[in-house]
Amino acid sequence: MYLFYSLLLGCLALLSAPWWLVQMLRLGKYRAGLRERLGAVPPRVLHEAAPGGIWVHAVSVGEVLAVSQLVGELKNAHPEKPAFVSTTTATGQQLARQRFGENRVFFMPLDFGFTLRPYLRALQPSLLILAETEFWPNLLHLAKQSGAKLAIVNARISDRSFPRYRRFAWFFRRVLGDVNLFLAQTEEDALRLREIGAPAERVQVSGNLKFDIRLSARSAMVDDLRRAISRESPVIVCGSTTEGEEELLLAAFQQVLRQHPAAVMILAPRHPERFERAAGLISSTGIPMFRRSAWNVGNQLSGCVFLLDSVGELASVYALADVAFVGGSLVPVGGHNILEPAQHGVAVLTGPHTFNFREIVRIFEQGGREHGGLRVVTAESLAPQLLELLANPQRRQALGLRAQQLFKDNTGATARTLQALETLLAGQGSATQ
Repeated sequence: MYLFYSLLLGCLALLSAPWWLVQMLRLGKYRAGLRERLGAVPPRVLHEAAPGGIWVHAVSVGEVLAVSQLVGELKNAHPEKPAFVSTTTATGQQLARQRFGENRVFFMPLDFGFTLRPYLRALQPSLLILAETEFWPNLLHLAKQSGAKLAIVNARISDRSFPRYRRFAWFFRRVLGDVNLFLAQTEEDALRLREIGAPAERVQVSGNLKFDIRLSARSAMVDDLRRAISRESPVIVCGSTTEGEEELLLAAFQQVLRQHPAAVMILAPRHPERFERAAGLISSTGIPMFRRSAWNVGNQLSGCVFLLDSVGELASVYALADVAFVGGSLVPVGGHNILEPAQHGVAVLTGPHTFNFREIVRIFEQGGREHGGLRVVTAESLAPQLLELLANPQRRQALGLRAQQLFKDNTGATARTLQALETLLAGQGSATQ
């Protein structure tokens, strides 16, 4: 089975090679860490490697944030076991290096035997931890053969991917049979894992690690922005926006400016390669624009858009918001993390397409419009909702405080996850022989 999978994956890689080359040459994507993705273990990692360590894989920024506290707790509990973190995306890599040090972070190799074996030989992990739904067949199989215990943490099966996984349950049943422990975000995710082939006795519910994310210390840039924005200027932070949303958000902001001419929108596109596209859209509206990358701290902000063309600063910037909109949700992308603004006690808006964060949104919608911690908007209702909340400070503050309380009420997943992983590290967990 694994030979057939590898051959199929190789054929797909060859057929899609022109597309990957275009992405690398034209957009600069995937060039970072190419040698590491192809199996070259960097010397900085080799220098830190020791038998019996822990390998944690977190795809991108969201997953890196989610596992950060867990990695820290594991390092404190097992200082003798070096912990390494791999990522898939360049933005995730950047954040992981900031959090864990570049000598313990590398790009995830492609799922081929020849790329994976050098890492398994170098790291000799006693435990491999994969965040969310990283079911890479060769990685799981080869890591198991090397003697490592395997755990999927913060596991979720999205509404979009569930039918596909279930269709190939005959395949995933064997793949997931190598995993010692599945820690699901919700009971529904646990049920879905069992349906696609995870051994029922190895599936537990531990909660969502993202509720345990704690914001880093306030950044100097946020302090600079706070001084540059008048207290009379309403601030709308639109974070993690995707293709097709900026136009809608800018149109709504133009309506806001008619009633609040000093208002400021802070716009943070999800992907760095879209920064220039977003800048062009802002310029086309005629609204004054400042870019984070070129901003002079002395410039005052009023009646403008501040383009956050940087990585890793959005979470702290939400603290400035009177109202926050979380993107990837007005268009059918699946939504992004609403917990970052919720931590700050900010009134949160999101679009209707939030299937990637199904359970978090369900928690925040409890209590309905008047008592929930979130408002769901459409392209048509976006501007009216913004204007209503800006006109009603008490209603806006109450919405933000409910969001903040719901965030606090759902913490604790890291402690439960750590407790379950300890059984594997102690050799007491379920084993697939």
